[in-house]
Amino acid sequence: MHLTREQVLHVARLASLSLTPEEESHFAGELSHILDYVEKLNRLKLPPPGLQVGEGDPVPTPLYDDLSRPSIPVEEALSNAPDQSGQFFRVPRILEEGR
Repeated sequence: MHLTREQVLHVARLASLSLTPEEESHFAGELSHILDYVEKLNRLKLPPPGLQVGEGDPVPTPLYDDLSRPSIPVEEALSNAPDQSGQFFRVPRILEEGR
């Protein structure tokens, strides 16, 4: 599909763009290629859309109770920490104050 200069200018106005004559010519070609591709996609004979990925899965995702379980001792967890404060890991600040 070949776009006319007027069609390109109309699209540019809708997008609040001002184009040079060179850009008008360039984008006429670019938009024509895009519309040709969309036309090819529209010609595809596809089955009607069914379930999307993860939508209405026949087997529901199992949910587990949020229970506290024994873990490794705090001292062991902190033994490889590059920096710690009491029983906590210390990490470098990555956000500014007030954010």
